[in-house]
Amino acid sequence: MNTSISSEINQDAINKALWGACDTFRGTVSADTYKDFILTMLFLKYISDVWQDHYDKYKEEHGDEPELIAEMMKNERFVLPESSSFYSLYEKRHEAGNGERIDQALHALEEANGTKLRDASKSVFQDISFNTDKLGEEKQKNTILRHLLEDFSSDDLDLRPSRVGTLDIIGNAYEYLIKLFAAGGGQKAGEFYTPPEVSDLIAELLDPQEGDSICDPACGSGSLLMKCGRKIKERFDSKKYALYGQEAIGSTWSLAKMNMFLHGEDNHKIEWGDTLRNPKLLDNNGGLMHFDIVTANPPFSLDKWGHDEADHDPFGRFRRGIPPKTKGDYAFISHMIETMKPTTGRMGVVVPHGVLFRGSSEGKIRKQLIEENLLDTVIGLPEKLFYGTGIPAAILIFKKDKADNKVLFIDASREFKSGKNQNQLTPENIEKIVATFKTRESVDKYSYLATVEEIEENDFNLNIPRYVDTFEEEEEIDLMAVRKEREELKAQLAELETEMDGYLKELGYGS
Repeated sequence: MNTSISSEINQDAINKALWGACDTFRGTVSADTYKDFILTMLFLKYISDVWQDHYDKYKEEHGDEPELIAEMMKNERFVLPESSSFYSLYEKRHEAGNGERIDQALHALEEANGTKLRDASKSVFQDISFNTDKLGEEKQKNTILRHLLEDFSSDDLDLRPSRVGTLDIIGNAYEYLIKLFAAGGGQKAGEFYTPPEVSDLIAELLDPQEGDSICDPACGSGSLLMKCGRKIKERFDSKKYALYGQEAIGSTWSLAKMNMFLHGEDNHKIEWGDTLRNPKLLDNNGGLMHFDIVTANPPFSLDKWGHDEADHDPFGRFRRGIPPKTKGDYAFISHMIETMKPTTGRMGVVVPHGVLFRGSSEGKIRKQLIEENLLDTVIGLPEKLFYGTGIPAAILIFKKDKADNKVLFIDASREFKSGKNQNQLTPENIEKIVATFKTRESVDKYSYLATVEEIEENDFNLNIPRYVDTFEEEEEIDLMAVRKEREELKAQLAELETEMDGYLKELGYGS
């Protein structure tokens, strides 16, 4: 391995090299499948580069003292067995059995790191197998994986700390890949990724403070959670906070765990399992844990969310009513409400617009949440912001300790940066929403601060146009001015006709 210091790191070069590595799979394997291979290999390569970098540093400082260096290496964030190193796999890339060898390396890595890469019932790499028939027959699979190892050995993917410097470079690269996979992921994209602009907005609205506990019960790859944590680091230069999450899809839970480590977020607890049927974030008494901030972008209108068991929920989450069997939106909202701390608890959730106005059991739950003075703000977002769906969504902000008994409505649906397939919120769009949220004032055609009485008059329907009038009146037409202009045009036309007749006569065409 070449351990000389490379030229200054370039985020774009790393991103380009990673996206280029995907060419190894394109045309053979679907992106939904190979994203796990790419992201896992990035994780392994980073751990290997950190290990090698630190080993070389100690060797330079203390000479060739294997036992002393081995003892010092025990303090690394991750223990790396020799067989698990990317470079061991790379050296054997021309031999048969690449898939099996990579799987064994990942298993050994898990075993060497105790609970760090596993929870009580699942390990990070359990749902990710490089030795799979999805890569074709043995010979083809071995060739594809050899190319993958060669892709990651490029100079641009030399991820040693002495070259890369800040860990943000690695985390940014991971997020870059996840975003690209989400952009091309169709309906499944929303299962693991919230657009960064939306995460930014929610984090600003929830105003994370030093010492806060932050939870996302449908955390996907963890980007929304980490964005909240990052706000605390930026504002207070502190890592005094704790991140909690739960994710139902096994491979996505694995992405979240790796994402956390690649961003240096070691103080996290991400559980695997179905939050609605089997919440895992529990206190010492077996009850639901409570958090300062609860936030999520749960799957929209989830079918088969657990309606049959909801009537006997041991945590009493559905005491305001049981949501419809085929729409789980209020099931997630009900769970999140119950996990907010009694005084500091605040919550931001992304929902489809139907949550604002649908009736029946959803209407009853909505009415009770408003009467309990938990709902703080309703924000309408532009269409085509989210991967996998073009429908416009809304953000609901709930607070346990509100300063008033009113609800602020913000219609931000018309302010965005237009894209071919995806729209974006600009920093200016976000700043305007946050400023209006903080002042809690009515702004013509943009926001309205409604009383509970006004909402009750609307039968607790929260459809934003009922409160924010964005109708643009058409300019009044002055019929007399139009008539005058018409007469003037007729006179001009008559003059032109007379002039044209004169020209025709001169040319011998006149009668």
